[in-house]
Amino acid sequence: MLDYETLRLIWWVLLGVLLIGFAVMDGFDLGVGTLLPFVARSDMERRVVINTVGPVWEGNQVWLILGAGAIFAAWPALYAAAFSGFYFAMFLVLWALILRPVGFKFRSKVEHATWRSVWDWALFVGGAVPALIFGVAFGNLFLGVDFTFDATLRFLPQISLLSLLSPFALLFGLVSVAMVVFHGATWLNLKTTDAVKARAGRAMVYAGLAFIVLFVLAGFWLRIQDGYVITSPLVTDGPSNPMLKTVDYVPGGWFANYDAHAVLWVLPVLAVLGVLAAIALRGWPLAAFAASALVPLGTIGTAGWALFPFLLPSRSNPAVSLTVWDTSSSKLTLAVMLGAVLIFMPLVVAYTGWVYRVLRGPVRPEHIAADHSSY
Repeated sequence: MLDYETLRLIWWVLLGVLLIGFAVMDGFDLGVGTLLPFVARSDMERRVVINTVGPVWEGNQVWLILGAGAIFAAWPALYAAAFSGFYFAMFLVLWALILRPVGFKFRSKVEHATWRSVWDWALFVGGAVPALIFGVAFGNLFLGVDFTFDATLRFLPQISLLSLLSPFALLFGLVSVAMVVFHGATWLNLKTTDAVKARAGRAMVYAGLAFIVLFVLAGFWLRIQDGYVITSPLVTDGPSNPMLKTVDYVPGGWFANYDAHAVLWVLPVLAVLGVLAAIALRGWPLAAFAASALVPLGTIGTAGWALFPFLLPSRSNPAVSLTVWDTSSSKLTLAVMLGAVLIFMPLVVAYTGWVYRVLRGPVRPEHIAADHSSY
């Protein structure tokens, strides 16, 4: 059996893989929802846009469910702290996500312009709001979240929704929105034709350049921001108790991993190059979409490495911040779950690949007119 330190590291990597998988697979349909009122002008054009993601968005949500399940099982203290501390933010995300299936199912039930316009904007909210809040949540990780524990390890949050909406965190939210809009525009460039495809191509350029500007600005702001570092001896195979260490808040702390390992700079470079490559390749839509998938990979990888080994830093009491080394489930639990992942993850990937192969090719107005089951 693998040792405890290795299992903890593997599960930290798997958590990153699931978050990146969610951003890549569900990110483009969130982006398509955000773009819907802007890239499609007639009812048929909007039906084309909706039908590019209608058959696949539910499958894409599997990555979100797997990510939440992995946090619950592998990092129970993180799950309890995050889901209770960010309660109102999570409520907003769920409320917005619920608008998507309702919008997909009900929009075409009534042929009335007002009815359909309401659901178009509902799909916009269902795409933009989760992207914004996920980014704001990442921004707050770098600021530290107001929580602590009492002597019995009872979680004591001091978090309100308004306390999460600082300018720094909102900047991260805008980075997230720009990222999914860019990814969604690249998807529409692949799956549509004619006027919608042309507008999607222009949206790629605007959203991509906005992403680069916001991403670089967030990086500079993070560079001048104080960050957390563990100052006590590092115990990587000890008990899961976040109260057995000391933590300092120091200038440039969030760049300590990058200063120690220069090779990690490949991650932010990958995010920027992914945008530029996708824009340059937009005449080859499949290659452009593959390049745009590098953007969430590089972006989430950049944030994850900056935070490592922290999972949920505490602003109220930095010493009780949750880290990879003091928050995980038992060694046996991590090992059993790893076995399940090795069996079922290839099945998820294979099934997803088969679905996209079956649904390959652009969606055209004549397809929708001939299919009475289309959205």
